Amino acid sequence: MKAAKRQKKPGKIFVISGPSGSGKTTLLSSLIQDKKIGKLLVKSCSVTTRPKRSKEREAKEYFFVTLLEFRRLLKAKKILEWTRYLGYYYGTPKGPLEKQLKSSKSVGLCLDLKGARILKKIYPHNTVTIFVLPPSLSVLKERIQNRCRQTNPQEVKQRMLLAGRELRAAGKFDYCVLNQNLTVALKELKNIFLRESSV
Repeated sequence: MKAAKRQKKPGKIFVISGPSGSGKTTLLSSLIQDKKIGKLLVKSCSVTTRPKRSKEREAKEYFFVTLLEFRRLLKAKKILEWTRYLGYYYGTPKGPLEKQLKSSKSVGLCLDLKGARILKKIYPHNTVTIFVLPPSLSVLKERIQNRCRQTNPQEVKQRMLLAGRELRAAGKFDYCVLNQNLTVALKELKNIFLRESSV
């Protein structure tokens, strides 16, 4: 009699949040580029109404859609969570994410607080939420100003106000990672991924 075929363990969703300038996108990209982890983790590809930039590729950086198509996907409940930023819509498509989970691949996403809460509610047993903390608000302000040299003082002020609200919600996440040193923060993030993936 043949032994029963072992059922594949579904993948997990790793949601990384944090204020603008905290380094969350850099950390997720670095995690996926790791030789060992890159075989188990893929980056979620968002749907957006933003126009495609010259070097961007369809279904690689984003799924580019019209506003009408975005609304149709929302109505059909094919988008798990969404947000509006600088006049454009961004959302997490349900189909591709669930396909990866069923194939035992884990999925990494950078989302705002609302998006993190929604995914945790939809997939409570599969979602791991990680909040990236800056060393201090003054360092965060410096990072925002250095990254966006054309940003006017009013926009920097708005980003800092938002960062304050986001930092107050950090305690509601499964993990917090301090990004004072990128190498140290990445090592901590790797440990979280490996620990949670073995559960």
